[in-house]
Amino acid sequence: MVDSYQPTRSKNVIALAISVAAVVVASTLGGLASATSAEDYARLQQPAWAPPSWVFGPVWTLLYTMMAVAAWLVWRSGPWSQTRPALVAYAVQLLLNAAWTPLFFGLGWRGIAFAELSVLVLVLIGTVVLFFRRSTLAGWLLVPYLAWSAFALCLNFAVWQLNS
Repeated sequence: MVDSYQPTRSKNVIALAISVAAVVVASTLGGLASATSAEDYARLQQPAWAPPSWVFGPVWTLLYTMMAVAAWLVWRSGPWSQTRPALVAYAVQLLLNAAWTPLFFGLGWRGIAFAELSVLVLVLIGTVVLFFRRSTLAGWLLVPYLAWSAFALCLNFAVWQLNS
């Protein structure tokens, strides 16, 4: 945990806006790559434990909101020199997050998407650790995202195997 670094109110508002914008951009880029992902998902052979496609929207909305708040908490936990490792790891995992949908749905590269998601989960584990070092609450806010990503990794593998 860190000491009492307190950015100005305007810097806090700017940081929150940037945190929200980052997840909006990541989710939009992923979504633009495959506007028909719900229909594509429904056409794939699924394991019995696969959730229905309507679950993904609400889950991702909640996860992206929690991610934005977590990044904001880390940003405000200290000067850039101290928060940079955690926020750079966060940016890398956001890029990996945005890349998965085009790979899996847009290009239909299920195996490549599985490999990419494996890297995402590893980077995300590191990000969660770094976030916990800056803010306990920020770390906990990323845990559901990590759990969902691990579940998605298992689902990606199963769908890949059932549809290859």
